Amino acid sequence: MTGALHHRTDGPADAPVLILGPSLGTSLAVWDAQVPALARRHRVIRFDLPGHGDTPTGTLGDAAPGTTAMADLAGLVLDLADELGVGQFGYAGISLGGAIGAHLAVHHPERVTSLALVCSSARFGEPAGWRDRAALVREKGTGAVAPAALGRWFTPDFAGTHTADRLVDDLCAADAAGYAACCDALATYDLRGALSRIAAPTLVIAGRADTATPPAHARDLADGIPDASLLELAGAAHLAPAERPEAVLTALLGHFGTPDSDDNRYAEGMAVRRAVLGDAHVDRAVARTTDFTADFQDYITRCAWGEIWTRPGLDRRTRSFLTLTALIAHGHQEELAMHVRAAIRNGLSPEDIKEVLLHSAVYCGVPAANSAFATAQRVLAEDGIPLAL
Repeated sequence: MTGALHHRTDGPADAPVLILGPSLGTSLAVWDAQVPALARRHRVIRFDLPGHGDTPTGTLGDAAPGTTAMADLAGLVLDLADELGVGQFGYAGISLGGAIGAHLAVHHPERVTSLALVCSSARFGEPAGWRDRAALVREKGTGAVAPAALGRWFTPDFAGTHTADRLVDDLCAADAAGYAACCDALATYDLRGALSRIAAPTLVIAGRADTATPPAHARDLADGIPDASLLELAGAAHLAPAERPEAVLTALLGHFGTPDSDDNRYAEGMAVRRAVLGDAHVDRAVARTTDFTADFQDYITRCAWGEIWTRPGLDRRTRSFLTLTALIAHGHQEELAMHVRAAIRNGLSPEDIKEVLLHSAVYCGVPAANSAFATAQRVLAEDGIPLAL
């Protein structure tokens, strides 16, 4: 091993450290949805596997094909922790990333304070299958396994989303040698006989629609690890943090420390935000988040969506009526377009929206209503929603 893993750090420098490990074929972006909330109370460190994202395959040194083991990948994570001056850390990993964490918890128990294994396993199938995949990728590149990965990673309803497309792009961009080396590590990985040696408090998360590491694998982990907790998520395949981000976040917040009121509000707010605005819109907003805008995204998720939209006094349909009127009054056409779509999702009909616009003509002014009619008509037409006559 000759180099450090590419990584990103978020959160207070003096907070407890939480390392997040990605799955085979993905970059550190697979954790994007969870990081803003986790980083409020943790120093979150994400890394790219060798040949993935911005980590070169050369981090594995001169390892010959077929020789990389899980201990090599775990050693790179320890090297990264040492480089950053981190002694002990919590660890959460997806699939291969989870296997790295389990290996560390068995062989370096003094370093791992708590552990979360997401859609992972103590053994990922027969070695021959991984060796065959490694050979295929070395010959034809990672694009050769992308179509099959799409079906393993996501449920059919999620497969066409922006998030799914972005993660498949990461797979296609991965270096063949690095991906194949990770396959080699999975071929020889078998921790079934050592699970009882894991002393760190452990949470196991499974996707009920996961065909790569089915829920039975998660149950084996939870049964083998002393006092481990198990959570099975409906509507999630192999990359549960991408497909069920709010559910995974809530579980991690509870496992890696007692969630405070801000953490709860963020998790609840993200769930409502997705329900009202749709996953595609929220995924785009998360993907566009920068260091400059992260605090604002955190604020609106906690305060607007986690405090106001979650209050029991008004239902979401009524809140959509109020929101449309306020946006019309202030002339916020871009936000109005977004909330016209949200209003339809919250049960308003085009006829209901027309009545809001007519009412606003009296109390907000005809010019404001005129602009609002144009915006609403455009949005409804773009979404193929028949206009009221």
